Amino acid sequence: QVQLVESGGGLVQPGGSLRLSCAASGSIFSIGTMDWYRQAPGKQRELVARDTGGGKPNYADSVKGRFTISRDNAKKTVDLQMNSLKPEDTAVYYCALDLYDGSAWSRYWGQGTQVTVSS
Repeated sequence: QVQLVESGGGLVQPGGSLRLSCAASGSIFSIGTMDWYRQAPGKQRELVARDTGGGKPNYADSVKGRFTISRDNAKKTVDLQMNSLKPEDTAVYYCALDLYDGSAWSRYWGQGTQVTVSS
């Protein structure tokens, strides 16, 4: 009965900022890797940021220095702070989490949230 709900997307001008949030709910006993992906029209899905919970987060070169992933295991959330946004950041952003529900580990995906960077 685990579900992920994303929020925070929208329209922003180049150079602006957005903060995406992903909240997990349901029977969750443990949290592993927490990722943010994005997919632009006509392009492959791209891993943007990854937090394994055991070290420094990893970022795609295209967003390094501009995006920050953060997790709160107690709240069961993962956020993506997006600064200095560029038009090429326009995409649907998805969170993806490895969660243990007491029976098995599974990867769960959020519903996606649209980020549009345009003047």
